[in-house]
Amino acid sequence: MAKKLYRSTSQKMLAGVCGGLAEYFDTDVSIIRLLTVGLALVTAFFPMFFFYIIAWIVIPLSPPKAQS
Repeated sequence: MAKKLYRSTSQKMLAGVCGGLAEYFDTDVSIIRLLTVGLALVTAFFPMFFFYIIAWIVIPLSPPKAQS
């Protein structure tokens, strides 16, 4: 089954975009957050800010986990 990209509900600070990317790439969420902040600083903040807002709108929220 192919992996799908979702916004995280368990590892979110603002919208769960970085948490979702970390879950998708199976890496630590802190690394993704540091890369996001670094890219925002390098690109003069605004392009990365708009990318984050668009990702917030486009990437769906992860479905709730089934309880046993």
